[in-house]
Amino acid sequence: MAIWGLGTLLFALILVGGVAGHPSCGFPAIYSFGDNNSDTGEHAAMFADVGLPNGQTFFHGPSGRYSDGRVIIDFIAEAFGFPFLSAYLDSYKTNYRHGANFALGGSAIRGEHGFSHTSFLQQVFQFAQFKTRTTALFNKLGSDAAKNQSAKSILPRPEEFRKSLFIIDIGQNDFAFDLQHTSLEDTRKQIPEMVKSLVEPISMFLNGRYEARHSVIHNIGPFGCLPYHIKSYQKKNSTCALDQYGCVKELNEAVQEFNRQLKLKIAEARKANPNATITYVDVYSAKYNLISNAKNLGFEDPMKFCCGSYNDQYVRCGEQDSNGKLIGTACNDPSKYISWDGIHYTDAANKLVAKRILNGSLSDPPVSYAEACRI
Repeated sequence: MAIWGLGTLLFALILVGGVAGHPSCGFPAIYSFGDNNSDTGEHAAMFADVGLPNGQTFFHGPSGRYSDGRVIIDFIAEAFGFPFLSAYLDSYKTNYRHGANFALGGSAIRGEHGFSHTSFLQQVFQFAQFKTRTTALFNKLGSDAAKNQSAKSILPRPEEFRKSLFIIDIGQNDFAFDLQHTSLEDTRKQIPEMVKSLVEPISMFLNGRYEARHSVIHNIGPFGCLPYHIKSYQKKNSTCALDQYGCVKELNEAVQEFNRQLKLKIAEARKANPNATITYVDVYSAKYNLISNAKNLGFEDPMKFCCGSYNDQYVRCGEQDSNGKLIGTACNDPSKYISWDGIHYTDAANKLVAKRILNGSLSDPPVSYAEACRI
């Protein structure tokens, strides 16, 4: 667990304690679903570790995260006083007492439109398996509580699933994959199907089968402001228009259309499930605010990234040449950059985004994460 500064600690105490007249919901656990932006070791467990320089700033070594340090879900867990969420498939030092992370780098809302061919719905099925198996194991261990106390201490409590908070952050890879294989016009035509494929599994959460009553849904951030995708898109569309901060306008407009449709569908799902709580969080605004105010916040040019490079060809962070020499090196001070590797955010940027979204000012309904059961 990180050692917090006084300001961060006070913020966390306010979040978890609630505000005057609005006590915290007391969520016992968090379950996370998503893609690269939330992965805390799933991809590393399935395929290959996310090696150095990734993880260098906070973890001082590979951590399975696409960043120099923490990702947004880490800051959310910290704010609740929980340890970082263990990746579902990672068998090393796993502890599921306060939740689990099913997010997988490369995942998409629709598996065939991503880079890992794993869909959000498959992550939902993984959770169902996790719930069934951990419940059975916990109940089996219950016959000898003293002897099995250590084993039970890393398992979720079966009665706490319905009281837990479920956080979903996925969709960026759908845009990235589709734009790599088709046009922006065709990608925009897929938006209604993307929204449907995301909201339908959320509705499955809300029935009695999964006992997930409290969900927080992140919208998609400003895809058109990611340095890698700006350069990639410009190579194909040399006349594309940029906004005053250097973001591709038409890419961000497509993402905003997705976000508008998602917000409407979530409102419908909220009405159809009056006994559940569903919070829509405008992560787009939090990230765009970071980019538009980069200089005032102490960052370098937001269109530059710290690790790897993109000249004639993209060099991934940590990439080695044929002789094993590291060519995807990192900058000297990642805290001065918003973008870590042209696609993902730095620890410093993720921290500021998390702070902006946790207090509920960008939520619909406008409640903090700690109060997301009180809609």
